[in-house]
Amino acid sequence: MDSLLPAELVAKAREVVEANRGLGRRVAVAESCTGGLVCAALTEIAGASDILEAGYVTYSNEAKLSALRVSEDVVDMFGAVSVATAWAMARGALEASGADVAVAITGIAGPGGGSASKPVGTVVFARAERGSDPDSVVADSKVFDAAGGRASIRLQAAVCALELLIP
Repeated sequence: MDSLLPAELVAKAREVVEANRGLGRRVAVAESCTGGLVCAALTEIAGASDILEAGYVTYSNEAKLSALRVSEDVVDMFGAVSVATAWAMARGALEASGADVAVAITGIAGPGGGSASKPVGTVVFARAERGSDPDSVVADSKVFDAAGGRASIRLQAAVCALELLIP
């Protein structure tokens, strides 16, 4: 067995490791709905320790607050699945880890938990870079097709998060 993970995810992780290694750049990941899948993909690549500084799986709101220092006010006002929360998660991972760049992922993988304004498949991403203007938000929200189920949403979210780590 070459990999525990889908080939598409491993290929994207390989691209991230090689590109960041070439720049001497260290990365951190803050994951919620992907539950560590992005870090798992990165560590499928031999030599990932050259670039991977830290990974935080902050599935609960309490973990987001305590591990990443996301403000309770942000979560209460905007929700756990929001640009504001994803941005705070990315900034928190950057500050906690000392990495050069951090990506955060938060979303609703389903099958339950969705709403009219945030249906199942809604995933929000944010990237923070050391030395950049802290008010400069690099974030995106996507709604993935829920027909493929929870696994499909998580896989698509992990691939998108990895794309944000490519310089």
